[in-house]
Amino acid sequence: MAATRWEIRARTRAALDAFERLVRGLGTALLALIVTVTAAVTALACLVGVGLILVPFVVRLLRVVADQERERLSRTGPELLGHQPAPVRLRAITADRAVRRELRWAALHGTLGLLAGLLALALPLNVLRDGSFALWWRLVPPEGATPSFGYPVVHDQAGASLVSLLGVVWLALVVFGLPALARLQEAPGRRLLAPDPGADLVLRVAELTATRAAALDAHAAELRRIERALHDGTQNRIVAVSVLLGAARRAVARDPAGAEDLLERAQGAAEEALADLRAVVRTILPPVLTDRSLTDAVRSLAATCPVPVEVDADVPGRCAASVEATAYFVVAEALTNVAKHSGAERATVRLRRDRDRLLLSVTDDGHGGAGEGTGSGLLGIRRRAEAHDGSVDLSSPPGGPTRLEVSLPCGS
Repeated sequence: MAATRWEIRARTRAALDAFERLVRGLGTALLALIVTVTAAVTALACLVGVGLILVPFVVRLLRVVADQERERLSRTGPELLGHQPAPVRLRAITADRAVRRELRWAALHGTLGLLAGLLALALPLNVLRDGSFALWWRLVPPEGATPSFGYPVVHDQAGASLVSLLGVVWLALVVFGLPALARLQEAPGRRLLAPDPGADLVLRVAELTATRAAALDAHAAELRRIERALHDGTQNRIVAVSVLLGAARRAVARDPAGAEDLLERAQGAAEEALADLRAVVRTILPPVLTDRSLTDAVRSLAATCPVPVEVDADVPGRCAASVEATAYFVVAEALTNVAKHSGAERATVRLRRDRDRLLLSVTDDGHGGAGEGTGSGLLGIRRRAEAHDGSVDLSSPPGGPTRLEVSLPCGS
């Protein structure tokens, strides 16, 4: 029963998330339609030579709108990198494959994407109109007492009840159809606005330069964290042990009973220092990860999480130690966020190996709203993943659910 309620909540939130994506897509679709019409008018004007001076302006406008769509799509899926500034010379414009692909996207998104956005607005209105039809159909003129699609005219309460049942059909379309409609609206952008293969090398060099810098920053931050943990915890306890041992040595002759108490306290401080040291070592590379497997290490994290966590793992064989350590860090940081910030009642960790990729996801049913700028450690997760040439996809709409997906290369 609890699982059914959780599934209903998840589907409802997915539908709300899809509705938001479709409405945002409706905005870029209107811009794409304007660009498409402008480009068509400019092309016609070029036949008489007048439109040639407008071509660079239209191309720059197209690039701005396409970059808006890239930014929108990157929030809910793999990042779409932008292109270099739009060309200004006519010969360069006609030879640029990216411009042609963006024109095709503008034409598709300005028509099909616009229709998808309008349909997303119409479906909830139909739910409200037809679902409440039985309450108000007598209050309108007889010719106006029709379902949302305008036919047939209803003359009795039985017909009005059937129209209200139609509202349930619209509601099912909203819950189950909006996510598919959002993916359909986004498909042309994900296919046509991705970097052109010819420009991939330049973008790849820039991306690797950025991820190398991020990896160095993450490494420096990790060293600082270890240094603070050793300085503030272990070192202070070892100093306490030294002080207590010195006091016990001086007290042996004059107060043997007091010396015994000091030695007992020193032993306790030494044990605490060892516990702190083991904790620091486990954060560097947990022994269970070395001795057993990534699956066992993740299960140990789930067992210590205050929120109930289901682990669904299918990772045959072993990956590189650095990849497994990164995956372990991602799960540990994500579950810490779930426990501290999400307000979730349950969470799920999934691990899969798909040929040469290690895929992991952490999902919770909390209140959502997670982001890299909220101080939740998500920026550190992205930096660690990108240092391995991996990718991070976060979906956390207000109201939840939150889903963190990470893909890491792990060899074939």
